[in-house]
Amino acid sequence: MKEKITLLRKQFKDELEKLQTAKEADLLQVRYLGKKGPVQELMMSLRDCTPEERPLAGKVINELKEEISALCSQMIEALMQTELAKRIEEEKIDVTLPGRKRFLGRKHPLNLIRDELIGIFSEMGFSVQYGPDMDSDYYNYEGLNFPPDHPARDMQDTFYIEKDLLLRSHTSNTQLRVMQSHTPPIRIIAPGTVYRNETISARSHVFFHQIEGLYVDKGVSFADLMATMEEFLNKLFKKKVQTRFRPSYFPFVEPGLEVDIECTSCNGSGCRLCKQTGWLEILGAGMVHPEVLKNGGIDPEEYSGFAWGLGIERLAMLRYGMKDIRQFAENDLRFLSQF
Repeated sequence: MKEKITLLRKQFKDELEKLQTAKEADLLQVRYLGKKGPVQELMMSLRDCTPEERPLAGKVINELKEEISALCSQMIEALMQTELAKRIEEEKIDVTLPGRKRFLGRKHPLNLIRDELIGIFSEMGFSVQYGPDMDSDYYNYEGLNFPPDHPARDMQDTFYIEKDLLLRSHTSNTQLRVMQSHTPPIRIIAPGTVYRNETISARSHVFFHQIEGLYVDKGVSFADLMATMEEFLNKLFKKKVQTRFRPSYFPFVEPGLEVDIECTSCNGSGCRLCKQTGWLEILGAGMVHPEVLKNGGIDPEEYSGFAWGLGIERLAMLRYGMKDIRQFAENDLRFLSQF
């Protein structure tokens, strides 16, 4: 028994001297004093001793156990101090170095364009109004001169939630609400998200963003519409742009038109962006249909007006030379950090 204890003590001290970290010292203590360790085995061997030898042997084993525990605790404390000093030395801060730059969040490119458009129209005297994303069929279609069987409804690919409840397919749903709650003159824009059940591709998405404009007053003419669109486009592109007005059809305006500008890439000579036409379609517009004025509680014999709508994604793609509308919704920081 005495020889075993002497040998075990020597073996322990040899291993103790080789320790490099406090974790190794803690593991050594567990290995020697644990339930399956050599010290516990010595305690179990006491049953093989005679009654006369057992008290003395037990005392010697307990002394060994206390010695191992004390030496390990001292070693753990010493190694922890050494490790702390080393970490402090390695992690010290050089206060003379410049501070770490914090990168602030950026506006989404669509928000940049939207805010720019709102700023331009605000300078031109238009106020901002908002309509609900979820609306009734009346405000989205019927009140805007879309009868229930009107073929133009098929162009919208609507998301219906219930029979008379849908996700708006254009921000024109704000028109009637404003006319019903305001007395002319009315001069407003209505930005917002719109939803259409379309196949997602490089050119189309199930949701996108528009800005609708409306101006109603006495004596508003087609010439006012054309002048307003030209002034807006000159402010937007910060130069005099060539415009082209083409007849088009929208149920809620009569007459209707589409506004094109000279291609910003080729200056009208023809390229891939404008499909060799030299022109880019920007927005749709027209004089507010008399039936829409009536539905808004405004007398079309006394008042007239014009309205227009443009897609923010389309404008952003032209501005930034983009070819895939899906990039706006993918939240790829490599893309967003460029703006």
